[in-house]
Amino acid sequence: MENSIVQIKAEALESVAVAADIEQIKSLSVKYLGRKGLVTLFLRNISQLPVNERPEAGKQANITKKKLESAFEKAIADFEAKTKDDEFNAIDVSLPGRPSSAGTLHPITHITRRICSIFSRMGFDIAEGPEIETDYYNFEALNIPKNHPARDMQDTFYVSDNIVLRTHTSPIQVHIMEQNAPPIRIVAPGKVYRCDSDLTHTPMFNQVEGLLVDEHVSFGDLKGVLEAFVHEIFDEQISLRFRPSFFPFTEPSAEVDILCVMCRGKGCKVCSQTGWLEVLGCGMVHPAVFENAGYDTTRYSGFAFGMGVERLAMLKYGINDLRMFFESDYRFLRQF
Repeated sequence: MENSIVQIKAEALESVAVAADIEQIKSLSVKYLGRKGLVTLFLRNISQLPVNERPEAGKQANITKKKLESAFEKAIADFEAKTKDDEFNAIDVSLPGRPSSAGTLHPITHITRRICSIFSRMGFDIAEGPEIETDYYNFEALNIPKNHPARDMQDTFYVSDNIVLRTHTSPIQVHIMEQNAPPIRIVAPGKVYRCDSDLTHTPMFNQVEGLLVDEHVSFGDLKGVLEAFVHEIFDEQISLRFRPSFFPFTEPSAEVDILCVMCRGKGCKVCSQTGWLEVLGCGMVHPAVFENAGYDTTRYSGFAFGMGVERLAMLKYGINDLRMFFESDYRFLRQF
């Protein structure tokens, strides 16, 4: 009986050594350790041995059982590891190559750079400023004192009683005028914030505002600059019209409409059948703003204008849903 268990162990280990796959290992486990396996049957038949031989036979059988269990587990683990390595290292030379895709500029970034490029060629410098402003620079320096009705137009995010998230990029104009003497030509792009969120408005959006200050600046100069800009950003066939409006920091003030880029003035749902689209606001800088900056209002005059970048991008590229700018859909972004 003792020689029999030694022979069983030797045959089992030899079979494990030449096994070709995990299925063969599992079959050997059943053959030797299953309910009707050779080691199991040996253990059951120990009671038929002489009493003095039973302890040694049982000891050898248990040692063999543990040895085979360990051998089977190790063989299965080795096969699994080899399979993972083979899958990882396998190269299918018939597969097509994987081209690397290059990123693209977001349409808001693209149109902002385009706007700044146009005004740069007209002699304007690019100016930047903080997105968190004091109440003074965001309102009072721009002729919007406390309790002024125009503050209701802004829907402001207040950080504290005196600190706000800027509602427009106009505070940059004040900073520049305080630090520099005329002549001044700047455009100020940047993010602005207002408590306004619906299908056509977002709490954060982008603006570009412009300022020109010098001697003998007229409304005619303003019209010429904006007409050149609109023709450059769209095309020379786009007409402009100026409608009287109100802004606390300009006087006189105007809204600028352009011929509808969708229907060319024939009337469509985009322009509400009017044939015109509003694109920006502008006007001659109010004397009170110059006084706050320490400029001589009898010597200097100037004009300012401001536009929403998202609106221009929608008109320029025919985008009909504002939410597309914020969804990060690669199918949309790759077009730019």
